[in-house]
Amino acid sequence: MILTQITNLEQLQNSINSGKPTLVYFSGENCSVCKVLKPKIKQEIKKTFPKFELFEVQTDLNKELTAHFMIFSIPATLIFFDSKEFKRFGRNMSVSLFIEELKRPYYLMSE
Repeated sequence: MILTQITNLEQLQNSINSGKPTLVYFSGENCSVCKVLKPKIKQEIKKTFPKFELFEVQTDLNKELTAHFMIFSIPATLIFFDSKEFKRFGRNMSVSLFIEELKRPYYLMSE
């Protein structure tokens, strides 16, 4: 499972509007925290929530997408369930708490 690089809003909106659980990871080229956090999130999502669609937006290359989702600091992780934004997680996040917070809505939506 890889994080699909997104470069246009329509592509991302189509995925979000499909109703599938969607994770959008906003990162930057020169962001060391982004580089460390991304593989941890990817590994845990893949292991615990296989139905998630994973996307990455490079904020320095896609300023319009970044502005559209009102991202002011990176890394930022947006979670969508049933075509709606469920939660945002910022730079100082615990991966284990992140996974715990997603379990209940994920399994409710997957039934």
